[in-house]
Amino acid sequence: MDVREVSEGIGVSTSSAYKIIRKLNDELKEKGYLTVAGKVPAKYFQERWYGFEKEADKHESTKGS
Repeated sequence: MDVREVSEGIGVSTSSAYKIIRKLNDELKEKGYLTVAGKVPAKYFQERWYGFEKEADKHESTKGS
């Protein structure tokens, strides 16, 4: 996702979107991933911003129910 998509998607200013992207990219760098300035993977953004569970986690939580 680029800054425009983040900005429009969550209703924040462009400068706020850049700060969010920078924070998420810093997290990814700490995990050893390569990043691109001004962009963040949509899946990672959704996991961190909206709290979407990873697909594997969903399957694990439904086992044994």
